[in-house]
Amino acid sequence: MTLPETAFDADTIMQGIVKWAKVESPTHHVEGVNQMMDLAAQDMHELGGDVERLPGIDGFGDVVVARFPSPEKSEQPGILILGHLDTVHEVGTLADKLPIRRDGDKLFGPGVLDMKGGNRLAIEAFGALRNAGLQPHLPVTFMFIPDEEVGSPSSRRRIEAEALKHEYVLVPEPLRPWGDVVTGRHAVQRFWVRAHGQPAHAGLSKAQGRSAIAKMAEIISRIEAMNDYDKQTTYAVGTVHGGVFVNVVTTLCEAQVLCVAPNDELLAEIQSNMAALAGEEDGVRIEVEAGLLRPVAKPHDKTMALYNHARKLAAAMGVELGHCQSGGGSDGNFTGALGIATLDGLGVGGANAHTFNEHLLIPTLVPQCRLIAGLLQTLK
Repeated sequence: MTLPETAFDADTIMQGIVKWAKVESPTHHVEGVNQMMDLAAQDMHELGGDVERLPGIDGFGDVVVARFPSPEKSEQPGILILGHLDTVHEVGTLADKLPIRRDGDKLFGPGVLDMKGGNRLAIEAFGALRNAGLQPHLPVTFMFIPDEEVGSPSSRRRIEAEALKHEYVLVPEPLRPWGDVVTGRHAVQRFWVRAHGQPAHAGLSKAQGRSAIAKMAEIISRIEAMNDYDKQTTYAVGTVHGGVFVNVVTTLCEAQVLCVAPNDELLAEIQSNMAALAGEEDGVRIEVEAGLLRPVAKPHDKTMALYNHARKLAAAMGVELGHCQSGGGSDGNFTGALGIATLDGLGVGGANAHTFNEHLLIPTLVPQCRLIAGLLQTLK
């Protein structure tokens, strides 16, 4: 038995997404993230799940895990649906730069694309199966993460431990803008670069000092010049902090850099290039600290078998489903790198994630919801 054509309604799905998008949940706003966890836990309870709430670690929000056993194969590894509820949009974005609004086939709002929309699709898909009396062959687990947008520092071990209990991982991160799902992820690594200068009175004896800010400006230019778009290796200086008083030559300036590489060889090249920035120049000491790393997740055989299954389901719906290895980073990096069949980018279509023009495309809601439901119903 398959789901009827009337099983999904775009307006109903949108209402759920809007409800979630109204809760502002930037990663470090723990109250907002945990409010999202409240909503997710409520939905899981209503669907009949065995809900576990794991307290946050290191100042981040909680994790919600909901398990739905299968009478058919209750003890076998099942399907993990993995998504995050934090966003990059600060509190106040809704009232100012990115209010929730509909413009034709587009729905705008913080997190509607990345990735509250995708999480809602997965919930709607599973709920439709339950309402139709259709039971997945395998147990299904939902896992909601609080800190993906900063690299999942408090969640990685929990994600990996949970994923290893499952046969498949479905990640409803945004569909690629051209319509592909994601079968692999580039490596993503963060670095801290710190310049330590020499103090002086900026208005009286500037020549005696060595400005950390001035040196950092030079270093930033070097870092940005290392981008090689043909190789798909990128370096992005995302934050810069330095200085206390305008009349003091700055002694400390810090920059955070996000680097992306499509394979381990090019990742090693990035790591070498960043490490080579360390040293001393013009009386300024420069240090480089390697930070959080999302490993390369290659499109291995298990993942490709899962993709081919999804491709056939999509074809039966009249949709040609492509795939790619993608940048961007997600918690699918961790599960794919573990060798678990991981299909990422199953969420809503849209564009401009992480910007004040973030939006989803309403016509993608029902087809993507139907695809996720098909996977949940047919995977064995």
